[in-house]
Amino acid sequence: MSYIPNQNRYSQMQYRRCGNSGLKLSAISLGLWHNFGHVDQLQNCSDILKLAFDSGITHFDLANNYGPPPGSAEENFGRLLKRDFSGYRDEMVISSKAGYTMWPGPYGDWGSKKYLVSSLDQSLKRMKLDYVDIFYHHRPDPETPLEETMSALDLIVRQGKALYVGISNYKPAEAARAIQILKDLGTPCIIHQPKYSMYERWIEGGLLDLLGQQGVGCIPFSPLAQGLLTDKYLKGIPDDSRAAKAHGFLQKDQITPQVLAQLTKLNAIAENRGQKLAQMALAWILRDNRVTSVLVGASKPEQLADSLKCLDNTAFSAEELNDIDQILSNS
Repeated sequence: MSYIPNQNRYSQMQYRRCGNSGLKLSAISLGLWHNFGHVDQLQNCSDILKLAFDSGITHFDLANNYGPPPGSAEENFGRLLKRDFSGYRDEMVISSKAGYTMWPGPYGDWGSKKYLVSSLDQSLKRMKLDYVDIFYHHRPDPETPLEETMSALDLIVRQGKALYVGISNYKPAEAARAIQILKDLGTPCIIHQPKYSMYERWIEGGLLDLLGQQGVGCIPFSPLAQGLLTDKYLKGIPDDSRAAKAHGFLQKDQITPQVLAQLTKLNAIAENRGQKLAQMALAWILRDNRVTSVLVGASKPEQLADSLKCLDNTAFSAEELNDIDQILSNS
């Protein structure tokens, strides 16, 4: 039986303009970082994508190295796009990135024009697409001139392989330069994808102001601090959690008694708001009108459904914000 999307999907979602561009993104975007690789069940991936689309999520975020193994998330997404969503491509914003190691040798990493153009060509083949809506440079390259990297993004748009371009993981000074170079080239940077959460607030030190002033959208990733800002760790470290694994970004030694005390206090605020801790953490990011969308991941549909409930309450009182800051400052 072929998939028929929910007819009321657009009435369930908030849409925010991406900087000064004509593009609007769903307030919640689905990131396909760790749960859409060949190690995952394709049917589960399909169920997550269908729930996302049925709920009004229009933006699907990928990168060349997403999997595992690298490239497999794009392959699986392309397979499901063709099977289930072939008639809905124009209702989707599909993004990809390049900037991390993808293949051996001097041309499979960083920010040269050779790498970026080749990588996007490979991504388009994996997803069976003629173009992506947004193509990002995934991280700054300390050796390649920024003018070369940005001119590669400009070229990609002029070739028709991407409609818009963005940057990710750029600090304020280098972001300002990149934004100006792209503006001079005539292909504006419409979006920046930084790491941002209650526990990772560096973008408040100038980047958010820059993006607001320059009319560039912002779409934070890792908004739940790799799962730390959920109810999973309120009573310790479960055996099946990310922190219990030897490899990964969240490690046991990060979950100190002090952090657990902070999470307990934050959870109390969330409960008073009628939210789970994760829902409050997502709403906290969306409270800022300079944020276009927030990227969430999901390993099963139920997780995504839970995250979507953050939209029921994205307003914070001054007292709530002050209490949150006080809790997080006790580190």
